[in-house]
Amino acid sequence: MKRINMLTEETSNKIAAGEVIERPFSVVKELVENSIDAGSNSIDIIIEEGGLKSINIIDDGSGIHPEDLSKAFLPHSTSKIQNIDDIFNINTLGFRGEALASIAAVSKVNLKSRTKEFDYGRDIEIESGKINSIKDAGCNLGTNILVRDLFFNVPARLKFMKSSSKEASSISDIINRLALCNPDKSFNLINNNKNVMHTYGTNNIVDVIRIIYGKTVSENIIYFENHNDTASVYGYIGNADITRGTRNHQSIFVNKRYIKSKLITAAVENALKSFLMINKFPFFVVFLDIYPEYIDVNIHPTKAEIKFKEDREIFKLVFDGVHSGLRESLKEKFELQLKNDINELESNSPILKESLPDDSNYFKNNSVIPVEPITIDLPLDLKKNSDSLNSYTKIYDQITQNDYIKSNKSENISENQLVYKEESAKFPDLKYIGTFNNTYIMCEYASELYIIDQHAAHERIMFEKYRKEIGEGTVTSQILLSPVVLELSAEDYFIYSENDEIFKNAGFNIEVFGDNTITIREVPYILGKLEYKNMFLSMIDSIKNSSSAKTVDIKYNNIATLACKSAVKANHKLNEQEIGALLNDLRYAEEPFNCPHGRPTIIKMTLYELEKKFKRIQ
Repeated sequence: MKRINMLTEETSNKIAAGEVIERPFSVVKELVENSIDAGSNSIDIIIEEGGLKSINIIDDGSGIHPEDLSKAFLPHSTSKIQNIDDIFNINTLGFRGEALASIAAVSKVNLKSRTKEFDYGRDIEIESGKINSIKDAGCNLGTNILVRDLFFNVPARLKFMKSSSKEASSISDIINRLALCNPDKSFNLINNNKNVMHTYGTNNIVDVIRIIYGKTVSENIIYFENHNDTASVYGYIGNADITRGTRNHQSIFVNKRYIKSKLITAAVENALKSFLMINKFPFFVVFLDIYPEYIDVNIHPTKAEIKFKEDREIFKLVFDGVHSGLRESLKEKFELQLKNDINELESNSPILKESLPDDSNYFKNNSVIPVEPITIDLPLDLKKNSDSLNSYTKIYDQITQNDYIKSNKSENISENQLVYKEESAKFPDLKYIGTFNNTYIMCEYASELYIIDQHAAHERIMFEKYRKEIGEGTVTSQILLSPVVLELSAEDYFIYSENDEIFKNAGFNIEVFGDNTITIREVPYILGKLEYKNMFLSMIDSIKNSSSAKTVDIKYNNIATLACKSAVKANHKLNEQEIGALLNDLRYAEEPFNCPHGRPTIIKMTLYELEKKFKRIQ
């Protein structure tokens, strides 16, 4: 039987560090949260090689008392709480006293700090959790901490680190979240001597949203708020124009602590459910202020999750707040649009102008303005799209008048066996007999009825065609009349930079235009009339979702799947020539029986099944 051993302090600290310090962004999060708790107004974050080489955090906070400098790196040492009861009344971001000890155990740390009571500060050097030196030093008010060679003494952990650009992207993401919940503080992020993000502490959340996510996002957000006896919720939700394919642009803060909560996410998305497209997720920034005794923040090592005392009340508070905010926004937009339309009619029609009362409160008091909230499920963007009527284009407009190969049918064909000579064809040459609802193509062959979904079939054909072109490097690109300048978030820009070759092979011609800004000059011709800006962002989201993929092929498949959106839609009438081309191409597809999303393209019904439904046979 093995004996019980006491772990050394060094070993136990390294094990504890594995729970708190997962990656470089964990170090940045813990240190910046300490700076926020210290009352800093300006915080500089300087990183190199994604934080693995060095992380430097400089703040102008209250600093650390010279006598407490060595204590700060001991396990479970903190200035935030004194006893267990304080845990249930926490108003600070940190409280466990594990972060500095965990960081120092797996890196080389240099910390300088000065408080306002002293004219000089103190400098401490620590390596692998051991103090090398403590001395007086001249420094500014606040704290300057430098973390070098992260995980240098834990080589097994280094093997699990991602690329430096990916790590830098994660750091940028957490700084963005912290900046959102602290708009009164200035954050400056520098990566490899390049300024990535800089907020100015204006105490305006919209300003921070614009800096982080760009002008388009900041102009398409809606404010909301709601209150009850124990909590208040407020924030911003995005309209349908800025929905994305992932939840990366969703932020939740409880008492200014960034968390992940399925409860609050579900409340927001359910409130917006009628206004979202399938497989799209809304942009939102939600702030929940609640009495500390109604939540438990001590349930996760990284403090990323919390528990609420009353889940249902929180869900209802958030749901009602978002729903009412959206409802008021739609009402105001509808009233403004109606007023503008009537003003235009009034100015263009003398008769109408004379018939309307000359009253400044006419539009406010007139009964044509709806008093009750709109309950019809309409998209957030109520503007009429003049291109919507012309959005459907005929498929295969480039196909020349080819003589399609006809199959030589055998005269003696059994009911359960299809005989045809083309070995590459996956089903026989079907005879077209009609179309139902301008969506389903009806065909027959050997006493069997075939029903083909024209949209799903075209999706499969375009998917395979585009994937093949990507693989062969033969994607046809179209030069844009006016290049599109697209401002990306820092995380999206990192994703693009890391995968620029994939976008090039997919048919995009993109140039770097400035900090986190690109210019799109050419787009894949197969995209047709798709919104290529939305397509580009969807590709970014797709690559994020496939971060575990080890091969480029998997990412290409995701891109090709997105390209299927340009397939011919349901209820779009096709002529016989187009239907013939569609059926012929589908026959020779690699996987003709399902669309790229898994839906069936063809349904077969035998004569036996049909006669059974008509009770001809029992």
